[in-house]
Amino acid sequence: MDIFAFVLLLLSSSLLLFFFVLSDAADGIAKSESLTEGMTLVSRDGSFALGFFSPGNSGNRYLGIWYNNIPGRTVVWVANRLNPINDSSGMLMVNSSGSLVLLSQNTTVAWSANSTKKAWNPIVQLLDSGNLVLREEKEENPEKYLWQSFDYPSDTWLPGMKLGWDLKIGLERRLSAWKSPDDPSPGELSWGVELHNRPEIVLKKGTKKFLRTGPWNGLGFSGVPGLDDNQVYTYDFVINSDEVYLIFHLIKKSVISRAVLNENTSSYERCIWVEADKKWTTYISSPKDKCDTYNLCGPYGNCIIGKLPICQCVEGFKHKSPDTWNPDEWSKGCVRITQLSCEDKDKIGFAKFVGLKMPDTTYSWVNGSMNLNECRVRCLNNCSCTAYANSDIKNGGSGCAMWFGDLIDIRQAAASGQYPSMQDIYIRMPASEQVNQKEEKDKHKTKLIVIVVVSIAVVFGVLLILYCISKRSNFRDQTRAKVLGWSMRFNIIHGIARGLLYLHEDSRLRIIHRDLKASNVLLDNKMIPKISDFGMARSVGGDQTEGNTRRVVGTYGYMAPEYAINGIFSVKSDVFSFGISLLEIISGKKNRGWSHPDHNLNLVEHAWKLWKEGRPLELIDTCLEDSGIQSKIKRCLHISFLCLQHHDDRPNMSSVVMLLHSEAPLPEPKEVGFFVGKKSPSLSKNQPSSVNEITITVLEAR
Repeated sequence: MDIFAFVLLLLSSSLLLFFFVLSDAADGIAKSESLTEGMTLVSRDGSFALGFFSPGNSGNRYLGIWYNNIPGRTVVWVANRLNPINDSSGMLMVNSSGSLVLLSQNTTVAWSANSTKKAWNPIVQLLDSGNLVLREEKEENPEKYLWQSFDYPSDTWLPGMKLGWDLKIGLERRLSAWKSPDDPSPGELSWGVELHNRPEIVLKKGTKKFLRTGPWNGLGFSGVPGLDDNQVYTYDFVINSDEVYLIFHLIKKSVISRAVLNENTSSYERCIWVEADKKWTTYISSPKDKCDTYNLCGPYGNCIIGKLPICQCVEGFKHKSPDTWNPDEWSKGCVRITQLSCEDKDKIGFAKFVGLKMPDTTYSWVNGSMNLNECRVRCLNNCSCTAYANSDIKNGGSGCAMWFGDLIDIRQAAASGQYPSMQDIYIRMPASEQVNQKEEKDKHKTKLIVIVVVSIAVVFGVLLILYCISKRSNFRDQTRAKVLGWSMRFNIIHGIARGLLYLHEDSRLRIIHRDLKASNVLLDNKMIPKISDFGMARSVGGDQTEGNTRRVVGTYGYMAPEYAINGIFSVKSDVFSFGISLLEIISGKKNRGWSHPDHNLNLVEHAWKLWKEGRPLELIDTCLEDSGIQSKIKRCLHISFLCLQHHDDRPNMSSVVMLLHSEAPLPEPKEVGFFVGKKSPSLSKNQPSSVNEITITVLEAR
């Protein structure tokens, strides 16, 4: 090869490398550059891309941002939603005045992003967050961006994007759904912050409210489930003189999650990308149920899922149309049984309603410094005041909120505790009726206690007789186990988990069962599980999560190590027992008394060995092998190992319930406690214990 050919080859290689670097690494354009059809900007970490696309079956061209590494082009932002380009002449550029413009046919402005600030040396850049920004070349402070797409969202809410108001310039950041998969122009559905004395998030259809979260109360929105405790993201609601907005951040950067409005289903959906399945999975969806429909039950109507009808009147009120009370009449609401008079304040009181979504009304008033007693007096002295409550419920409650006018859009907290941010509200009532209600509640409470005590005694006697006759447990009968497919079994798992969640977090007293096992879970004729045998249960204070005892009672094979060895019991020891029960349901084997014929390991040790060796499906009950849902069974097995970790590493039951119903990534379990099937040498031989078939209860002073 002569020197001329060598130089030519070197120059060609350099030019190819130069063009490759330009096309592969560009995340922005400068004032003298442009973006045209066939070109894309890619954020530095490769997460997002900006370019031209045609949605669905449409031939129109739009400038948009989408996930770069997710197949199927999931678009998160569209520039020219209202003005599509009908050919391939689109060009994005920064014009001579420093404004970002999208041109069609080189001259027609299809879209522009004007800035109120003068730009001297502007550049356009696509950030790793998915935010397209116009900024001065050397200015990287987000507060000084000339313009950003996060201020003008489409149908998608991304991590780090503010949803709400910039009060200084009157800018509202609000989601609006696509009209259809073929048309990204704004549809009827929108989602944003509504400004009034108690800001809240409102989903609208056109100009009408379709769903509201309830106002912010310091811990959360009083009518929204799932925000208070989840493993995917954290969020903040900011209220000050300059801004009112909601923002969320992902807990793990490896998780891809977004919220999107769906015009077809009239819903707000929180989605997570599942890489293994190559698809988006809905994590949370609103409306969740019928009671989320705005003002379904009318004034003073209380929407309660599980009741028939679901629209009930709050205490002290009656149906406005009792003879025709049907879904078409619900919106007429309820009226007072006894009318109030403002003349005699001694005849007026307030009834406390526990766990309500904070109602909507014609007018409300908020004072952040007033305590609840002062709030009561102020409401009592104002005849038009309908109800009052704390405006902030964190740290025991503070501040005053008052309502004037009819109360609407009320819903009752579910017994399962799905709405932990719901709070107490005090509604104006006749004092005499308030006393009558208290007397009725006391009578009902006494009657309930008697019924419960008698029922427990009868059930315990029947169970003892059945034990003596057959010495059976729920999962010992293999013929019965064969009948239980995975869907029945999962319902049992879910029922046990929800039962423990109620005992730990939702009942008036926190209850620790201390002897959870298969034989203490009863199934009714519909195969609905009921936790039984509370002879060893201990109740603790509302803020107390553990205790200790010198006398360890319970069932070896199900006891948490810290309880069996040191007598320390807690909600986490119940979680451990749940993990054992979950393992038994999946495998169809009992932990107590079972050992592998080859290596003499108990059920937990054998399961852990298979897990570490990458063979977890070998543990599954043979009657479930052809169920076709091994991935879901494997997830439950994964959750059982998380429950069997050492005390501090175990999840609480609220997290367990959430994990059972989501497809969010699970953390790797740490080494499990292997005490579960063996008696500790440190325990006294005189201490009471039990095997799986029966529980021996020792009474001790509380």
